[in-house]
Amino acid sequence: MSKAIYPGTFDPITLGHVNIVEKAARLFDHVILAVADYTAKQNVFSLEERRDLCIESIRHIPNVSVETFHGLVVDFARQQD
Repeated sequence: MSKAIYPGTFDPITLGHVNIVEKAARLFDHVILAVADYTAKQNVFSLEERRDLCIESIRHIPNVSVETFHGLVVDFARQQD
């Protein structure tokens, strides 16, 4: 099974982000939209709000899930195998 991770703050998620996820979903068996809790940036939306907006935006793509993470993307990727 092939997996891909699309990391970002998604503050807010845009149609451009959704377009990239749709394309990735055609190339990989599973795509994880990884919402980063990046504290050095002043976010408009909280982590939970950004997660919820992402879930709502990609609900039409069955092989995409939304996860939140703290820290480095490489550590998150290791956790996801």
